[in-house]
Amino acid sequence: MTSLLTRTDHRRTRSRRVAIALAVLTTATALTACSGGADRTAAKAPAALTDQAAVANLAKAPARDDPNAVEGGTLKLSMSQDPVCLDGGQVSTAALQVLGRLYYDNLTTLDADGTPQPWLARSWDLSGDGKTYTFHLRKGVTFSDGTAFDAKAVVANFDHWRAPATKSPLAGAYIAPIKSTKVLDANTLQVKLSYPYSAFLNVLAQGWLGLTSPRQLATASNQEICEAPVGTGPFVVDKYTPGESLTLHRRKDYDWSASYLNHKGPAYLDAVDINFVSEASVRYSSLTSGEFDATDAVSPQNAVAVASNPNFVYRNIARQGNPSRLTLNTSRAPFNDVRVRRALSEGIDLDGIVKTLSYGQFGPQHAYLAPTTPYADKGANGRFVHDPQNAAKLLDEAGYSKKDAEGYRVGKDGKRLTAYLPVAQSTSPSPFNDLFQAEAKKLGLDVKIQQVTAAESASRRATGDYDLTTGVWHTNTPDGLYVLYSSNEITSKERIGQNSARLTDKELDTLLLKARQTTDPAQLKKLYKDAELRLEQLVPAIPLYDNYTSWAVNKDVHGVPADSSHGVPLFTLAWKDGGK
Repeated sequence: MTSLLTRTDHRRTRSRRVAIALAVLTTATALTACSGGADRTAAKAPAALTDQAAVANLAKAPARDDPNAVEGGTLKLSMSQDPVCLDGGQVSTAALQVLGRLYYDNLTTLDADGTPQPWLARSWDLSGDGKTYTFHLRKGVTFSDGTAFDAKAVVANFDHWRAPATKSPLAGAYIAPIKSTKVLDANTLQVKLSYPYSAFLNVLAQGWLGLTSPRQLATASNQEICEAPVGTGPFVVDKYTPGESLTLHRRKDYDWSASYLNHKGPAYLDAVDINFVSEASVRYSSLTSGEFDATDAVSPQNAVAVASNPNFVYRNIARQGNPSRLTLNTSRAPFNDVRVRRALSEGIDLDGIVKTLSYGQFGPQHAYLAPTTPYADKGANGRFVHDPQNAAKLLDEAGYSKKDAEGYRVGKDGKRLTAYLPVAQSTSPSPFNDLFQAEAKKLGLDVKIQQVTAAESASRRATGDYDLTTGVWHTNTPDGLYVLYSSNEITSKERIGQNSARLTDKELDTLLLKARQTTDPAQLKKLYKDAELRLEQLVPAIPLYDNYTSWAVNKDVHGVPADSSHGVPLFTLAWKDGGK
């Protein structure tokens, strides 16, 4: 999940800068030019896994603790993104998918097959109408500040996520269905929803929604929580230096890891030291030199070398949820005309753009749900047709039949067909921008790429002052379609939403709300297929490629499955040869 809108305090500027830069392409850091990369005409690295069963296999944990595992040592990890804030309730930057698992625990978890399983909630009951959950909590769990984990602690976290001061980009879609909470006793919590919400248990398993100490929530500022959240997780935050590093040490009394991990006791590692390294070439060279034990965001240029190196385990996983996309603002010209939106979708050579960017590491995606997502329509990709001739015909019908001296189409009013794409200022802009701009010109669309400050970018997103934007919203449920395309998710003065297409369509709203309220697998399959078909008609966005995660771990580090919700490396079970 990459949030486009985050907090309002002095960190908000940095948060937006990082989030929006990442949103230009999910793999922005992986796509920056770097030296020493493998020749794309040579051997190919494994393409991103898009098969649900294959991805699940990478998330499977051993049936019992590894008898060869040894305690001790420090894992040195390089990460492409500074999280900006360590509190998942306040931001939803991609780094929290990895970091949240280190110092947070969740009420629920997903097993390797994506089925909700117990974690800090040891079990739950659901009422017949699907609106009331009764969570039975684990006993003996404590936060790292000594505070007991109990029902009141969970309520405090729900309140924190929903509080206006938190400015949570998650609360609007994921937590809004909560109508009320009630502490039945110290270890039992009742949560009433305003309507049945089929994705609720999945949502609670995401890395952003780990639980923070109620003592800290009551006494610390949001800024202080950002810098050193207190969780119940296997590691404790020592020091976070924004833009530079994060260090954590092991909790020796930890003994409540997620049920599907089949692990007893604390983590094996003494500590985890993380450096935030934006340059892909530096992460690669530092990994191969042994400076780091692991890295995220292996660039396409370096993927062949890393994947073929026997000293590393390389993973490249297409994550659940929504693919990376180009979003069209449907609330104003020129993209308030569906013919213009469809023309852009059919007319540009997206496959060629993605091939150029990816070095074969990932492929184009034309569906609105990633193939690893439950209930994704397997036939959606095949329905897409690249048809420049029909695109030209659609633009003619939309009133842009004439061209000016530079080859751009003009409307009946004589004005050039123009679309504005604001992007955050960067020293290494995404190559996608120029490639897309060139393709659009072939259609006669003048795409104006505007380098803007983070503050201006934030303001324009809030008010809908843009024609095009890029981004991704990763989630572990097909409910991501609701998050991105329900009219309820358009940003307003009251709340932050993720419907950057500013799409309003009653038919789609009905389908997505019904899917939220449905648990029957057959109905969900039909509802999400119908929703994808409707999106193909409306074209509020143009899917680009799967939201993938690529990472590598030194062969001397063992016990690193893919996280079951996010596909990123999970270090709860990790150990190093000799404990070094």
